[in-house]
Amino acid sequence: MKTLSTCLLVLACAMSLLVVECGAAAERPNIVLVLADDLGYGDLHCYGEKNVQSPNLDQFAAEGLRLTSCYAGHPNCSPSRTALMTGRTPTRVGVRNWIPEDSPMHLRQSEITVATLLQRTGYATCHVGKWHLNGAFNKPTQPQPKDHGFEHWFSTQNNAIPSHRNPSNFVKGGQAVGEQPGYSSHLVATEALRWLQADRDPAKPFFLYVCFHEPHEPINSDEKYAKLYPSADPTYSAHHGNITQMDDAFGRLMRGLDELKLRDNTFVMFTSDNGPAITAQHPHGSAGPLRNKKGSVFEGGIREPGLIRWPGKTRPGTTSDEPVCGVDFLPTVCDITGIAQPSDRKIDGASILPVFSGGVVRRSTPLYWHFNQAAGGPQVALRVGDWKILATLDRPAQRGVAITAESEADFHSAELSEFQLYNLREDIGEARDLAPSQPAKLSEMRTLLAAKYHEVRDESPTWPSWQPPASPAKKK
Repeated sequence: MKTLSTCLLVLACAMSLLVVECGAAAERPNIVLVLADDLGYGDLHCYGEKNVQSPNLDQFAAEGLRLTSCYAGHPNCSPSRTALMTGRTPTRVGVRNWIPEDSPMHLRQSEITVATLLQRTGYATCHVGKWHLNGAFNKPTQPQPKDHGFEHWFSTQNNAIPSHRNPSNFVKGGQAVGEQPGYSSHLVATEALRWLQADRDPAKPFFLYVCFHEPHEPINSDEKYAKLYPSADPTYSAHHGNITQMDDAFGRLMRGLDELKLRDNTFVMFTSDNGPAITAQHPHGSAGPLRNKKGSVFEGGIREPGLIRWPGKTRPGTTSDEPVCGVDFLPTVCDITGIAQPSDRKIDGASILPVFSGGVVRRSTPLYWHFNQAAGGPQVALRVGDWKILATLDRPAQRGVAITAESEADFHSAELSEFQLYNLREDIGEARDLAPSQPAKLSEMRTLLAAKYHEVRDESPTWPSWQPPASPAKKK
């Protein structure tokens, strides 16, 4: 009898612990990160664009927090995504430029992603859309989405090919799926919703990483969106329609969360990977009042739309000008889920949780950008408070995606050269260089920049030489 009583007591204690653990798991928030591709700071109606219709993102902004100093971790694709996933300056980890197919550059297995951290602690994880963190996509020689924490993935290496319409380069869980009828953003949203509704374990909290291809080239927009922007220039209609196409897919995703009654316990963030491309093929897109565009460490290349909704934690219709960055995503997720950050490596970001209640981010290291191939002058930048310093490097500016022994040696030996200084609160367009008139502030910022630059440069790995294959037109 005594033995039975003891067994019952042990069983009751075990059941109590199980209930507590299940309750704790149920309370952990779901995480949804939605990333646009080449969407500029001024490309949405809620950021001042008068010609583009973005009703779903405008509504989302009204329901949560709109960030006006939200930065990508880098001014182009692959490095920016690296910053989001690792909380680390992408140049530090070796992802220094966009990654072409078959390039040796990749997010190494030794890096710990936010998806890996969440998966290890019981989260269901899913990536849909543009991956762009390796060259050997869906090949055994480099880590794939599953190796970086995503149990389900429906992904492309880079852009939707041949365009956003009927793309044929998606891979689902390691299997190529062939041509997919429809338009990329809606295909991505459909797969995300299908996973939410049918594939994920409903007993687990989840992390859903949605990477739209829009409005990156090659652009192709459904006629129902393009015709909203009648113009003699078809590229104008296609580009603006592409943003509305993405906005519509985003709205479907948000309505899906509501239908599943997931809104109240889900943290959702929307942002972009870099500034507008504004190319010869599609000379459209807007950085608003900011200087320059994608590929530049001036504000137009790195400051992006940033919208966050977390019911009960963010207040509807609020705005913050506190600087936040892609490297802050991992520390913020760790903060709101109670997961420890990796302690065996430098984390460059900080939790932005205080911003949700009107506070400031407590940083141990300044915000920093580093792109040896940067267009339009400076290649390195650092921001502290209202002040931003930019610098060029004393080695020839690297161009293209080829990797050579010479380019790697130049990268690891380049030193800071000419400097520019701006007060962004007074001069958001970076039109008045204060370096000549503020010698004390310039000296202070130069010291901070030099320390950060050498730390990042010296940790970055050396990649083996590699040349991209010649395009078909160049082959003889």
